[in-house]
Amino acid sequence: MSRRFNAALALAVIALLPGWARAEDHGPGWMAFSASPNNLVSVQRGARDFMNYCSGCHSLQYQRYQRMATDLHIPDQLLKQDLMFNPDAKPGDTMVSAMPDQQAATWFGKAPPDLSLEAQVRGADWIYNYLQHFYLDPARPTGANNPQLPNAAMPDVLWSLQGWQKLVGKGDQAHFESVSQGRMTPEQYRDFVADLVNFLDYVASPERAQRLSVGFKTMIFLVILTGLLYLLNREYWRKIH
Repeated sequence: MSRRFNAALALAVIALLPGWARAEDHGPGWMAFSASPNNLVSVQRGARDFMNYCSGCHSLQYQRYQRMATDLHIPDQLLKQDLMFNPDAKPGDTMVSAMPDQQAATWFGKAPPDLSLEAQVRGADWIYNYLQHFYLDPARPTGANNPQLPNAAMPDVLWSLQGWQKLVGKGDQAHFESVSQGRMTPEQYRDFVADLVNFLDYVASPERAQRLSVGFKTMIFLVILTGLLYLLNREYWRKIH
C-alpha cells in the first residue's frame, strides 16, 4: 500500500511539473489570456494577420488552405487573392512558408519553427505575452530581445504596430516602458495579438469545433434514448405485473 501511495504521489508531482515550469516562465508584464478559437470573426482576422506578418518565415505544415477556408467560411476567391501569396500554391496544399530552410538558417542562425502546434506546446497565453514583450537590446544582432525566450533569433517583426519599448529594472521590479509609439494604440495591439493567437489556437486543433458539435448531438441522442428506454422498461414491467 505504501509503495502504491508513493508511486501515485510521484506521478502527481510529475504531472504538476509542466505547470510549475510555465509559472516560472512568467516574466515581467505577464498578462492572463484565454484563447477563443470559436470566435469566428477574431480567428478570421488572425488568419489574415498571420498570412501578412508571419507566413513569410513560419509554416503551418499540418494545415491546408482549403481546410482553413472551409472552417473559417472564407470564400475561395478571397482565399486565393488575399491569403495565398505563393502563386504556385493550390487550395489543397499545406500552408508552407516560401522561405527555404537553408537560407533562413543563414539569415537567422536557425530555421524559423513551424507553428502548427505552437499553441498546444507553449500555450496560448505564452504566445500572447511573447508577442508583446520584445524590448530594445543593442547587444542582440536584431536589436531586440524577449525575456520569455532570451536571445532568440526572431526579430521584433511587429515593432511597427506596437512601437519600441525598453525593459527597466530587474527581478520582481522589472517592467516595460514605451520608447516610441507604433501605428496601434496599446489596446489595439493587444486585440491584434489576441486575434493572431486565437487563429494559432484554432490551427493547433482545427477539428475542435466539429468534435464539440458531434459531442453535443451525441449527448442529446443519449438523453432521448435514455428516456425512451425508461418508458419502454416501465411499460414492459407494467404488463408483467
